[in-house]
Amino acid sequence: MKEMSKSSKIREGIFSLAETMIISLFSVSLVFVFLLRTTTITGISMSETLGEGDRVVMTAWYGAPKQGDVVVIDAQHAVTMDESGQLVTSNGFDKYIVKRIIATSGQKIDFDFPKGIVYVDDKVYNEPYISGLTHLDEGAFSGHYPVTVPEGYVFVMGDNRRDSQDSRSYRLGLVPEEDIKGKILMRVYPFRKFGLID
Repeated sequence: MKEMSKSSKIREGIFSLAETMIISLFSVSLVFVFLLRTTTITGISMSETLGEGDRVVMTAWYGAPKQGDVVVIDAQHAVTMDESGQLVTSNGFDKYIVKRIIATSGQKIDFDFPKGIVYVDDKVYNEPYISGLTHLDEGAFSGHYPVTVPEGYVFVMGDNRRDSQDSRSYRLGLVPEEDIKGKILMRVYPFRKFGLID
């Protein structure tokens, strides 16, 4: 049997490397098309956690919502409650927004707005990530707190409580779980802030 010529070995090595690179690129593309996406943050409602212009990676493969998750929401509609506790749907922001989940289905949320304190299930909610206390009520529930989050909904807020229209606002209110389009996993730009999002 003849030995392979040197040029044949080189050619085979190049083809093998090219094949590996194509398969790798195809696999990475599939991951980014079906599992991960990048998006750019607009606005300052999530400062200091996320700032205007930050590039982040989100996963659309998202299970049950959890307290503390930073999520992308399709905020087409606002869901608030009337005096009798019935859900009322109206027009929302008509855009995608990024907020943090504070309470999930069945949890009770309450506020001491003068002191800036958030309570979940009658306990002070530990929020080391916020930039400023929660003093503003924006009319979603006409000041009727506490509110128990109905099945299939979450209560969200921005980390910048002085400049965030979130579940406190009549323009958003409760967020249906099906309107959560993904969870923010990490920031990739600016590079000096590269890392996972808590």
